[in-house]
Order: sequence, then structure tokens, then C-alpha cells
Amino acid sequence: MASPPRGLTDRIGSIAASGWSTRAALAALRPRFAAALDEEWDLRRPFLWLPAAAGAGAIFYLVAPTEPVLWVVGATAVLFGVLAFLARGRRGLFVVFTGLAALAAGEFAGGWRAARVDAPALDHIVIGELAGFVEEVDDRPQGARFLLRVTEAEKLAPDRTPFRVRLAIRGTPAFAAGDFLTFKARLLPPARAALPGGYDFARDAYFERIGAVGNVLGKAEAVPAPEAADWKLRFFAALDRARNALALRVYDSIGGDNGAIAAAMVTGKRDLLSQDARETIARAGIFHIITISGVQMTLVAGIFFVGFRRFLALFPFLALNYPIKKWAAALAMLAALAYGLFTGSRVGSERALFMTLILLGAVLAERPALSMRNLAFAALAVILLEPEALLGASFQLSFAAVAALIAVYEARGAALGRPAARTMAVGTEAEREARGLADHLDELRRHGIFGALVATFCATSATASFMAYDFHELNPYVLIGNPLTLAMIELFAVPAALIGSVLAPFGLDGWVWSYLGAGVGLIMAVARWIGSAPGSTIPLPAFAPWSIVFLSLAVLSAVLWRTWLMKLTALPLLGLGLLGAASAQRFDLAVAPTGEYAALRQADGRLAVLGKHRNAFAAEQWLRADADQRAAPDTVAAGRCDKLGCVGRTGDGAAVALVLDGFAFHDDCARAEVVISPLYAPTYCTPKILLDRRKLAETGAVTLAFAAKGVKWRTARAPGEDRPWSRAPSRRAPAPFGARPPEAATDEGQK
Repeated sequence: MASPPRGLTDRIGSIAASGWSTRAALAALRPRFAAALDEEWDLRRPFLWLPAAAGAGAIFYLVAPTEPVLWVVGATAVLFGVLAFLARGRRGLFVVFTGLAALAAGEFAGGWRAARVDAPALDHIVIGELAGFVEEVDDRPQGARFLLRVTEAEKLAPDRTPFRVRLAIRGTPAFAAGDFLTFKARLLPPARAALPGGYDFARDAYFERIGAVGNVLGKAEAVPAPEAADWKLRFFAALDRARNALALRVYDSIGGDNGAIAAAMVTGKRDLLSQDARETIARAGIFHIITISGVQMTLVAGIFFVGFRRFLALFPFLALNYPIKKWAAALAMLAALAYGLFTGSRVGSERALFMTLILLGAVLAERPALSMRNLAFAALAVILLEPEALLGASFQLSFAAVAALIAVYEARGAALGRPAARTMAVGTEAEREARGLADHLDELRRHGIFGALVATFCATSATASFMAYDFHELNPYVLIGNPLTLAMIELFAVPAALIGSVLAPFGLDGWVWSYLGAGVGLIMAVARWIGSAPGSTIPLPAFAPWSIVFLSLAVLSAVLWRTWLMKLTALPLLGLGLLGAASAQRFDLAVAPTGEYAALRQADGRLAVLGKHRNAFAAEQWLRADADQRAAPDTVAAGRCDKLGCVGRTGDGAAVALVLDGFAFHDDCARAEVVISPLYAPTYCTPKILLDRRKLAETGAVTLAFAAKGVKWRTARAPGEDRPWSRAPSRRAPAPFGARPPEAATDEGQK
């Protein structure tokens, strides 16, 4: 990283001494910025902003209220690409046209991905017989969850049958991935966001081609398939069976949550973990210990690369006559690919796999492997293949942390490339000792634990804004937890996974899992100690959505630029982002998209749940957005309920009615200021605010903030929104007033 240009401080100081002038300051900085841009151009750093531009285009696609015209977007990308080629001799125009081409290409990638995965999704509850192939099974402490590739569904026409459904079953499943099942199930539409700006499972389910979720009614047993499954399903089903067998072997050998964590670290299967253990490692800031991250992928690839190369070097004929280094790189690429497939495909592991393959590919091509460019190519690969991942916490945290670590590594490498100043043997003995101590501390900073802590601090800072936005909390003790996590992975997880997987077929792997269990026990003891410390988790309220844009740009500016002056551009962006983060999105009433439950702010300022049946996930989302650390089951009920519905009051005394039966409309519409219902309200129901089935179909989840100036609305759905995962409400005539919705009637009939 370039040192501050000499004379700039004196120049600014003279300007300040003679009276501050914005024009004079800009005139002083303009040539410096021009020189910094020239240096960045020579270092080819602007290329790194192409994935950012393409990612912005993909996000534009995902958040747009209506579906873009794909061929127009594609033609626009081509047009700007041609203009960029023609303007390559003029740097300013070339940068602008290239950025616009990348932006349009990212939006096209989002639309193309949606077109490829488009499949039917339920819009109401269905109870009936299902038949299909099991794609994946995730065992849990109680029961299991599995994915079913549907071949036939009772009560659903072929063009309305979901391609894939996710189901839960009680007890130990009597089937495995690859089996063909027929059983009775209760299917529901994928859940929409419980809070405006919150996690939208329906969108993620659409891109995974999951058209419904639900649970098995009765038994589900394997039966002979009417026809064989395709090769891809059989291949991944075999992988899933192997992963489950190894995960259960590790879990049974160690036992408890320690066994569940060990199984997750070895196979990527993490559904065996209890909620208490999840909260413990989350409070310690080491939740990523149960994910397959870049550390595991890099270690596995490195072990195989070095191992293969050392083995081939044992044969002089091969070592002297053939490029065994390239052979080892190619074999390590296959090993990394096999490891990535076996441990499951998540964004973090995909990023690590892409970077590893690019790094080893550079060895094959005899080209230098530039790490930040590797990350840029990995980001482009994710944007092209799974652009929906950009809105997920996994992508944001993984790429931000790795980009920060690479930036620190680059800065450290640049510093080590300069000759270090030597201590001169002059001055008093105390002065010489002081200079010697300074040199020692400098070496420690460059090579020792201080450097690791600095890297961890930078990675934590880069991910802090995404942690705050996605999870509404920060973990300040992550500087302690992260180094322990890395040591755990390097010393226990990866060696145990490789050695245990080899010895398992011979039944000699028991001691390996005992060794891994001892390491997990140690890290969990430390995690409990960290999690019990004061301030281990700092809750933060939901903040303005636009602020994350500026916070993201601040992170990108800090890690992608190399010159110190260009890095300073992150400061105003950070200021704007923090300004938005400071404006908390406070609400007094939150309503779920189904209208079956809500949250009211009470006189003590805390939220309470209104509804006959609580939805734990929705309650958790509301509490987190309100910076409330209570667990969802600990929330108190708001008001009172009977068979017709519930009534309650907000902190300022406003009456709120939740109508669950049509007979309650007459009284509640006359008395309550806010009426909420999953039913269609009658025409005479005219309270100040009505959130019935018809209104919620247009708005989705709603939050209301009551103030002297009026009511501030926030809705999960934009006006006129119509996307494949969020279809516009039907324009057909609604059911008679007070009628129960079709799904409620079906459910009640089944009971």
C-alpha cells in the first residue's frame, strides 16, 4: 500500500492556516486523487469492481417490484459492452460503459436463473397423497426433515404440482435418499417474510424449486419406484446417504451437542445440533464453526497438493522428466471438488471451492495467482450461477471476511517488500533498548500473534455491518473466538475428517472421533465462557434498508483499493451508512402476512404477541428487529383470546382486535381502532385501520408506527408487486364476508 504523499499534509495545513476554503481543499486534493487513480489503474484494481457492479444488477433484479423484460436487459448488456470496446481508448468512457454492461449483465443473470428454475408453488394448503423420490434427508434429535422430488400429488394438476417439497417427519425415518415414497402429507405454501425487509423464505424456496413445505401424516415407507430416477438424482442421493452415515457415526461416537458439532464440521450436516448449542456458539461469535468454510477447503486442497507432489517426487524418473507439480495441482483440484460435493453446496463452501480451483488452475497455467482477483472470479461465478445468494447472510459474511483478510495480506506483503529501517547503534543505552523493543514489536506485528489479531479485527469490522443488518446483533468477543476456531479447524477438524473417512470403512475410526470430540469439548467450554461474559451479544434494532448500500460500498472501498487516498473514500460512505443505521425502524404493531398473529408494543415498551397460536419464527423476527434478547417462547401474550379471536391494546391505549371467526366482526369492527384478520372482512367493517385477508394479500407483512403526525406504514410487498415468488393477488371476486379462507377450511376439515 502506498505511503502518504509527502507535502500533502503541509499543503492542507497551509490552507487551514490561511482560512479554510472548500474550493482550495478540493484543488489541493484533485491532483492527488488523479495520481492515486492512475496508480490503481496500473495495478488493475478497477477490474475488482466488476463483480460489485454485476452483483448490484443481480440485486436490482431480485428487489424489483415487477419482472424485467429479459431480452431487453440482455440487449442492453451487449450494447454497453460494444460501446465499452469502442471507447477503450478513453478511460473515463470505458469505465462507465463497462460498469453499465456489468450492471445489466448481473440483472440478466438474475432473470436467466429465475427462468431456469421456474416451477409451480402452492398458494393454499393441500392435504393429500404424495409420491416421489427422496433427494436428501437431514436427521434431527427428534425426527427428520427431507426433500422430496414430487412425481404425483393428489388434488393437484400436473401443471400445478410442485417440483420439490420440504417435509418434516416425526421419529426415525424408515427411508433414505434415493428411495421412492408414497404417503399422505399436509402441504403449505412457502412462508413469506414475517417483517418488512426480513428474511423471505418464499424467495429462497423458489430458487431451490421448493414449491411447498409441510409434514408427513402417518407413516412414510419406501416402495418400488414405477420408473428409475435420473442419474443426477441417484448420484447426489448416494452422496447424501454417505454423508448421513458418516455424520451419525461421528454423532454416536461422541454424543450430545459435541457430537453434533463434530458431525457438522466433518460432513456439513448440522441439523443434529440443539437450539441451546446454536445459541451458545452464536453468542461466542463462532457460529461458522459448524459450516464448511474456506479454511477447511484450503487445508484439504493444500494437504492433497503437497501429499501428491511429495509422493510423485519419490520416483526420480517422474520428477525429472514430467511436470509433477502440475499433476499434483490437477489431482488436488479433483480432491477439492470431491470434498466440496461431499460436504454439501453452500455459498461459503462454493466460494472457497471456486477460489481453490482458480488458485490450482493458475499452477497449471504457470501464471501467478492473485488472491483478490481469485475472489473476484469466485464472486462472478456465484453471481452467474446463484445470483439469489447475494441477498443471503452467507454470501455477504463469507466474501466480506475473505476480502478483508486478503486486503490485510496484500498490505502486509507490500510493507514487507520495503527494506526495514535498521536500528543505529547510537545514543544512550536506554534509547538503544527502546529502539530495539520497537523493532521487536514491529516484527511481532508483521509475523506474530499481533498480525493475526489485526487480520481478525479487520475481518470482523468488514462483516459487522452485515451482522447488524441480517441478525440485528454484534459479538464483540469474536477476536477471542475466531483464533480459537481456526486452531480448532486446523488441529482437529480437518485431520480428523480426512483420517476418519479413510479408516471408517475398516472400523478403525473410533479413536479419531474421540480425538475430535476432545477438541470440540475444549472449544465449547471456551464458547460458554465467552457467551456468559457481560456484553457478549449487543442487540441492535432494525435500521433503514438503504444504509446497508452505503455500508457495503464502504467495505468495498476499504478492501479493493490499494492506495491510502482511495481507501479514504470509504469514510464518507461509512458516515452515510451509520446515519441510516442510527435511524432505527421502530414499530408499535407488527402483523404477520397470514393475519393470524401480531405483535403489540405494551406500556412498558416491550413487544407482546397477539394470537391463539404463536409462531415462534415470526416472534423471533419481531424481537430481533426490536433489539429484544428474549427468546420467542418467553414473550407474553397481549390481551385475551377466545374461540372467536383476540383483543388487546397498544401502549398508548389503542384497541386492537384479531378476528379469527366471522361472527366476531360485528362487535370488533365497532369497538377496535385496528382490526386484523385472516378472513375477508364485511363491507360494514370500517375501523381506522383494517388488515384483513384482502389487504394483507396486497401488503404482505405490515408494521405500523403510531405518532402524533399519523401512522407510518411499512409493508413487505411493494405496491403492484408481481414476481414469480410473490405473485400479485388474484383479481377474482373475494369469498363472502366473514368466510374462512380455503386453507383454513381444509385444515379444519382434516381435524
